[in-house]
Amino acid sequence: MSLRTAVRRLSAPFRSVVQPCAVNAHRPYAAVAQALSVLEGELDSIRAAGTWKGERVITSKQGPHIYVDGSRGDILNFCANNYLGLSSHPEVVKAGIDALQKYGAGLSSVRFICGTQSLHKDLEEKLAQFHEREDCILYASCFDANAGLFEVLLGPDDAVLSDELNHASIIDGIRLCRAKRFRYKHMDLNDLEEKLKESQADGVFSMDGDVAPLKGICDLAEQYGALVFIDECHATGFMGPRGRGTDELLGVMDRVHIVNSTLGKALGGAAGGYTVGPKALIELLRQRSRPYLFSNSLPPPVVGCATRAVELLLASNEIAQSMAAKTMRFRNNMTQAGFTISGTAHPICPVMLGDARLASLMADDMLNLGVYVIGFSFPVVPKGKARIRVQISAAHTDEDIDRAVDAFIQTGRKHGVIS
Repeated sequence: MSLRTAVRRLSAPFRSVVQPCAVNAHRPYAAVAQALSVLEGELDSIRAAGTWKGERVITSKQGPHIYVDGSRGDILNFCANNYLGLSSHPEVVKAGIDALQKYGAGLSSVRFICGTQSLHKDLEEKLAQFHEREDCILYASCFDANAGLFEVLLGPDDAVLSDELNHASIIDGIRLCRAKRFRYKHMDLNDLEEKLKESQADGVFSMDGDVAPLKGICDLAEQYGALVFIDECHATGFMGPRGRGTDELLGVMDRVHIVNSTLGKALGGAAGGYTVGPKALIELLRQRSRPYLFSNSLPPPVVGCATRAVELLLASNEIAQSMAAKTMRFRNNMTQAGFTISGTAHPICPVMLGDARLASLMADDMLNLGVYVIGFSFPVVPKGKARIRVQISAAHTDEDIDRAVDAFIQTGRKHGVIS
């Protein structure tokens, strides 16, 4: 029984709990017991399918080397979105401490009431400068940025086309708007052209490490008079010569109209998201975007950390450029060992395994060998596409990468994945 079906069946018993003149005093307790039984059954089915997602507890700061509760000694971390190693960068940490001391822990307000400080405006200006767009608006997360965009931008006379593997936040954001909705086959420009009226996609697909064919998308958008929007969460800070993202990498910065991205990955890794684009759009989002209007302002320490991260990238592209060689070292060595690595030259390196239970068991064995990785399975990825997603960081050394590959080889042989 699905959880949705179970909840529908339980709606009547739950209503009896809140009825003021319930005759049988035992009925509310029976309803709760029935609900808990259904929930436990759903949890048991997740465990039986091998898709249970446990939470390991880290007892140190984020970085390429961490300490994990229950594990001995130093653990290599290969599953963080800490692409540039800035999460614990001393200058980024100091900027957060300085902002905490000067501006306080939080605003206790949304932006338009009394929740906008000078540091919020400064970060928005720097992000607009970084992406070479007119203006920027901050959100509590990029999930909120995606949730808040489409409802404001699109009406019932519009259409939105979305890659079938787009992130859950994009899918949910599209569901909130009244536009006609179409999905095109993953990175299939022919299918996109057949359905095109509005063109919209991730820049990099977070589970596969694929880079969207933005040039072709922009060509079609211009041919059909459409707008192009991309989510750059897994590209901002390290893709392209200066780390501006997928649009810079593929030479279409002036042809992509709207970019959403995050502060929670390469740009310090704390929290927060944002939209950059035409000034008129950003102003309209400030007036009507529900996640912006009804969410507290980003805390000053988070803003301080992110601002310093952006400043470091505006000053130098050295960190961003260090990623390519490390990424290819891992990809090439793993491929030579016999593993199938999805995607292209992106630091997201999915080790494809297919079976959910196998992915989980291998990830556990990797931790025993001192390498922290996580298995991903349905519903995060399609059924039959389970994998261990490895993520390379600029903070990893060549020795770190070689150690991870050696652990994969040992574990892969144990489970018969490679010979």
